[in-house]
Amino acid sequence: MKKRVKPGVVLLVILFTGYRPSAAQSYTSETLRVEQVSDRVYQHTSFLSTESYGMVPCNGMVVVDGGEAIIFDTPTSGAVSLELIDWVEDELQSSVKAVVPTHFHRDCLAGLDDFHRRRIPSYGYRRTVELARQNGVTPPRHAFSDSLNLTVGSQTVRVVFAGEGHTKDNVVAYFPAENALFGGCLIKEVGAGKGNLEDANPSAWPTTVARLRKNYPAVKIIIPGHGKRGATELLDYTQRLFSTPE
Repeated sequence: MKKRVKPGVVLLVILFTGYRPSAAQSYTSETLRVEQVSDRVYQHTSFLSTESYGMVPCNGMVVVDGGEAIIFDTPTSGAVSLELIDWVEDELQSSVKAVVPTHFHRDCLAGLDDFHRRRIPSYGYRRTVELARQNGVTPPRHAFSDSLNLTVGSQTVRVVFAGEGHTKDNVVAYFPAENALFGGCLIKEVGAGKGNLEDANPSAWPTTVARLRKNYPAVKIIIPGHGKRGATELLDYTQRLFSTPE
């Protein structure tokens, strides 16, 4: 169920303080959570059932500005993807301009078909497109090489391949307007283990993360693919984790 502020409370706040709260700050259902991280950034979390790790919460990012939104990583199913799209359109009053899976695994693009059915353009790093096709899953429809700038409202969000790590195709998204970085599965929450290394390049991982720290010195918000968001301590932890031999 949606968490809503009672209309009477909103009216009192407006009358006595002059403050008008944002249209929506959070949403919770049995299958989806959305949290407002900053003025124009939201974290979405859905859940993936796995044999090795049980029920895994999987994060993505939504950036909004000027009545437009871009979603990074789809939720973990088509139904939940539609749930997220509807919430963004109805509660944030924003049209979804694009969706960008950050690598080819299911926790990033399982709902891509439903984005396509809603006529939402999808963009992916060229290797993501290739690997999705090789693995028999729906690929993003528009491929890019190394980096991509997307406009949302009057702002720009940049998608970059900084190097291999969790996979050979993992990209990150940086939103300068809020100094927010969606690291996806390339970035670990503090205290996490190394996780699924089936498609990983562990030796390249620390160098890739170091490149992110150098390229985005002003970053203040970092959303990992799984677990709790934070700031640059997530970069430090991830770099140390994969610099440590087994």
